[in-house]
Amino acid sequence: MNVKITLVNPPYPRVGHQHPPAIPLGIGYMAAVLEKNGYSVNIIDCQALHLSHEDFEKEIAKQEPTVIGVTSTTFTYNNALKVIRIAKRVHPDAVTMLGGVHVTFWDKEAFQECPEIDVIVRKEGEYTLLELADRLKADKPLTDVLGTSHMVNGELVRNEDRPYIQNLDDLPFPAHHLFPLKTFMRQGKIIFPLVTSRGCVYWCNFCSAVRMFGRGYRMRSPKNVVDEMEMLHKKYGATQMTFYDDAFSVDHERVEQICDELLKRKLKIAWDCETRVDMVTNDLLKKMRKAGCIAVWFGVESCSKEVLSGMGKSEQTKEYVEQTKRAFKWVNDNGMMIVTNIILGFPGETKESAWETVNYVIKELNPHEIGFYIATPYPGTPLYDTVKEKGWLRITNFDSYDTATPTFETPMITMKDLQEIREKAYMQFYLRPTYVLRMISKGGVYGISSAKTSFAYLLRFLGFKF
Repeated sequence: MNVKITLVNPPYPRVGHQHPPAIPLGIGYMAAVLEKNGYSVNIIDCQALHLSHEDFEKEIAKQEPTVIGVTSTTFTYNNALKVIRIAKRVHPDAVTMLGGVHVTFWDKEAFQECPEIDVIVRKEGEYTLLELADRLKADKPLTDVLGTSHMVNGELVRNEDRPYIQNLDDLPFPAHHLFPLKTFMRQGKIIFPLVTSRGCVYWCNFCSAVRMFGRGYRMRSPKNVVDEMEMLHKKYGATQMTFYDDAFSVDHERVEQICDELLKRKLKIAWDCETRVDMVTNDLLKKMRKAGCIAVWFGVESCSKEVLSGMGKSEQTKEYVEQTKRAFKWVNDNGMMIVTNIILGFPGETKESAWETVNYVIKELNPHEIGFYIATPYPGTPLYDTVKEKGWLRITNFDSYDTATPTFETPMITMKDLQEIREKAYMQFYLRPTYVLRMISKGGVYGISSAKTSFAYLLRFLGFKF
């Protein structure tokens, strides 16, 4: 059989908070593995192209796929099901597959909610999808492939997990050429994302990463990482990149080697990364800055000892507060921007503890950019299990699981209060004249973007709705 594969990134829900589209590396990697093995692949990125379901139907009708593979997060899950229903109606003989973090922990429910799904791919999908394609090509059954779930005679068959890919250098670089790259341009440039590791050694109760990619870091070699950066620079003219790793600097030696490679090759690339305050030193940050790092993202999450303990971060005590101050000072001293992520409303949160965190971060830490995220109970996380068990879940429509909308309510804080705190916190942060001047003076993509955000909040403060 001649196997042709269409991979789909479903549209955002129309009602939820929509983050700017980014290149979806997951299907980019899967497409690259399939192409490397001789398969014909195309990608329909509904988010990048702002395609409605009607638009998608027109696009998929132009294709002649053997396989239609759809990815989804919790937030895009409902739209992924709609996409699969449309795809099955247009191409009834095509094999429909659904993958991603949400259905990894929601396979039984997904089959019940959408009988049009033929196969669910769990966890890492590259080699699972490749084996499924090989099976189709050889006209062999699909039901016993590792890392997949199926319905057989009305019963769920969940095959064993596929072992994690241990040598990430074996993976080809994502198939960027299959995406509409111009749609990702911001302020005249595309900020290309990279992932240099998978897995995590921490068990944060709000996060599914360790449950999705395993406990323990699997890391690409410094040479392989910089080879991709150099390729993006030469092939696409990329001058700015962002590392999506949850903790980029877990291995200081590897980060230093990446920096050494960048300096040796004289690559003029600006980049940023996310890490933890207890995973940096002043010397490491100096080298990172010299090698092009312009911003560091830190997950501060909360300043409440009770909330941090509930998150599974019981190690974050007074010493951690001091580490946070020290790390912020080092980043500032080295001329880099700081982006801080805060989680509001985690069980144990009160109005008082939420404001304590907001005021501390804005007044004491004073980052360049901030994200106030509402604790969201994603399936596959201990937070989801706790919220369900306690009877706190109020919203079950995943279209609202956008990290901006409260979906559960504890006896200690109402959803209404939480929404008001988040809105006022953003106003307090962005409507400071000193902040606006600070970000305008910084310039660049992040400086301009932050200044625009301040202007948007000013309009909201004045009563304009958009």
